[in-house]
Amino acid sequence: MYVGTLSFDLLLGDVHSLKEKRSLVRPIVAELQRKYAVSAAEVDHQDLHRRALIGLAAVAGDTAHLTDVLDRCERLVAARPEVELLSVRRRLHGDDD
Repeated sequence: MYVGTLSFDLLLGDVHSLKEKRSLVRPIVAELQRKYAVSAAEVDHQDLHRRALIGLAAVAGDTAHLTDVLDRCERLVAARPEVELLSVRRRLHGDDD
């Protein structure tokens, strides 16, 4: 069994309130969950209206499938025009960890 995690540090565009921030972040999290069956949530910067940190985790039986899912998730977030992807942190954990 392998577990993969990603964290996306995002800079949000023309956002002036936490309510506007939620209207951008929630659809991204929901799309990741729906398309790729991963667990995803906003995990930090909840009090900042122009920054967001989205974390996700996925479990798979082999690293090739897990890497493919994580790559697809990263491409989905990077392609969103309303956010700027500042950094991505990826970790893979296996049975030996």
